[in-house]
Amino acid sequence: MAKFVLLNARLFAVGADLTGASNKIELTAEVEDKETTNYYSAGYKEVIGGLGSAEVTAEGQWEAADSSKVDNASWAQLGGVGPWTACPDNAAVGDLAYITQCLRSSYTLGGAVGDVAPWSGKGASAWPLVRGQMAHPAGTARTSTGTGTGVELGAVAAGKRLYAALHVLSASGTTPSITARIESDADNTFASPTTQLTFTAATAAGGEALRTTGGAITDTWFRVAWTISGTTPSFLFATSFGIR
Repeated sequence: MAKFVLLNARLFAVGADLTGASNKIELTAEVEDKETTNYYSAGYKEVIGGLGSAEVTAEGQWEAADSSKVDNASWAQLGGVGPWTACPDNAAVGDLAYITQCLRSSYTLGGAVGDVAPWSGKGASAWPLVRGQMAHPAGTARTSTGTGTGVELGAVAAGKRLYAALHVLSASGTTPSITARIESDADNTFASPTTQLTFTAATAAGGEALRTTGGAITDTWFRVAWTISGTTPSFLFATSFGIR
């Protein structure tokens, strides 16, 4: 990705798409430096890496009305842990995405008279910040069982994990249900896919993050697949995944 101006950054927080209510999104990842200086350090400090952490902060224009709006979503998520996905440009399949499991740790609203009503909020990581890709676009409604487009993430080495986030943005119909899963295969034909992660069945807006146990996965291609049931069901959802 070449240099560009931030015009269309995307932010998904649990079951809400906050893109249209956001005008600033910042991601921070850091590792504590722990000093190990000793008499063999030749007069220079020595450090090793300690605990890692990540943070997602955002702000924008306040809105309220239903669970898709920033006020409703922020109150529902405050103090809770769920998946956050941020994209620096777009959110099409294969686009760059940053994924983490966050504690919704703060929410601020209100400003001075005459202001466009503002909001700001923060998510503190409960998992590492993962650099990955989008697996399913938010704006494509799904009404029946199917599979997404394959993405070449690469193999998962032993000790690394496959991370994935599911953001169910809306659900409609009579008793709608969607069960999403992450599949892998050796190539983009997915002739014999293997299920690596399976999300809990969802019947309403919400989100979930999953990760593998740390065993090696030799497959290099991954995709999201889903099973939908109900009467005239329809779902909008976004999915992201990555390796760390």
